Amino acid sequence: MPSLDISYLLQSAPSVQIIRMRNAHWVIPFLFNAFKTENILSIPEPSLINLLAEELRNHSEGTEDLEEARIEFGEDEESRARKYLLNWVQRRLLQDFPDSGSVTQYQLSAHTEKLFQWLQSLEKRQFVGTESRFKFLFQTLREMVEYTEDNATRRLEELKNRRAEIDKEIKRIEMGFKPEIYTNAQIRERMEWFTRLSHELLSDFREVEDNFKHIHRHIVEQHTKAEIHKGAIVGFAFEAYDALRKSDQGKSFYAFWDFLVSRAGQEEWRQLTDQLLQLLQDRSIDSDAGFVQNIKSLLLQQGRSVYDSNDRMAEKLSRIITEKEIARHRRLRQQIGSIKELIFQFMDDSPPPCGLQLEEPAPIKMSMERKLNLTEKQSAGVVKQPANAKEKIEDLLRFNRLLNTTHIDKKKLWDNVEKALRKKTTATLSEIIETTGLEHGMAEVISYFSFLREKASRVQAMQEITELIPLDEGRTRFIEVPYLLFSR
Repeated sequence: MPSLDISYLLQSAPSVQIIRMRNAHWVIPFLFNAFKTENILSIPEPSLINLLAEELRNHSEGTEDLEEARIEFGEDEESRARKYLLNWVQRRLLQDFPDSGSVTQYQLSAHTEKLFQWLQSLEKRQFVGTESRFKFLFQTLREMVEYTEDNATRRLEELKNRRAEIDKEIKRIEMGFKPEIYTNAQIRERMEWFTRLSHELLSDFREVEDNFKHIHRHIVEQHTKAEIHKGAIVGFAFEAYDALRKSDQGKSFYAFWDFLVSRAGQEEWRQLTDQLLQLLQDRSIDSDAGFVQNIKSLLLQQGRSVYDSNDRMAEKLSRIITEKEIARHRRLRQQIGSIKELIFQFMDDSPPPCGLQLEEPAPIKMSMERKLNLTEKQSAGVVKQPANAKEKIEDLLRFNRLLNTTHIDKKKLWDNVEKALRKKTTATLSEIIETTGLEHGMAEVISYFSFLREKASRVQAMQEITELIPLDEGRTRFIEVPYLLFSR
């Protein structure tokens, strides 16, 4: 990196400016505890104000620099908390956005995420693992050479060598030799690297979301310029969207997202995660089991926010096109009004001397004229009323079954959700049903979806992902429903 770029980053990079804040010594730890300790994606404004007000009450005198956030001396904790949040959004520590219930939500910005990653990299580690990373570098080097080589003969030779190595290992195991396994040190090294890559991957989602938001802001700027044609704005939006999808970052993100939402990928990830956690427990290896178990849910939430950005851009495009149609209709109404004014202006004038005079009468033919008909109109036939059906005992049983429906207690269903969320931050509908079971079959499954309206801040549905819910204990009947995710 050139020295000029380094100097520019030190002066203008938001992550560096956060560290230079006069209140950084308590702001950064507070944000880390609020968001990263339990891996919370977003916090509603009332909850975050209460947390920040409680933090301010515990401050000793001289901890805060009130001038930095333009806070006057003597203001109460809640008022100071609101001003701090506004200041943090302006300094790009946080991002605010309204949810479906018009409640302001706050989430960490991509700059704050990068700062936390850098701070975590400064933490003293017991040992620096080199084996796993060197093997990863060597494997990546081999794949780059192998998958860019278009020589079919050499590629076939590589595949045969790989098959020979696999056959050799199979023979060793069949002969009674023990398979090679990782030691505890090797597992700790790879576990530490796996956790770090997971955190970096979560931040990559946030960076892609920021790119979409930059496109939204650019569209709004173009829309405010009256001299630019609306069609040019729409064309720019589609070109920018296509460019983002076809960029290296866009291709990588959407390929990863397609694998993440696939049913096979989800099932394989769940099985591997369960096996890994069981292995770590058997070998007494310390790890962040909660984070490992919830990585998939966190990635789905972050990816969902990217798709929400796409929806907001589509809504913006629809609004631009709609405004264009409204303007066209307004001009059309103005033209019709001008024509009416001209008609009323000439109504009182004498008729102009115009017309044709004929010496002989001209035949007039009217295509829609009603002709004379001497045929008598036929009367409508008598409709025979149907006889009353005979009542059967089976009909009464069906009618009674229709009226006596089973009552489903939604409070009990939500208690099941809370019970499943005691051990982890997120849970899917299938995980909740596996824990508590079904008492009323399909009707109970459908009742869980009513929480999308009643508990909108803690439940979200992903329409592009589906899951199979068993309706009986023998798992012989299933219902396919959208992926429903509950969170704390």
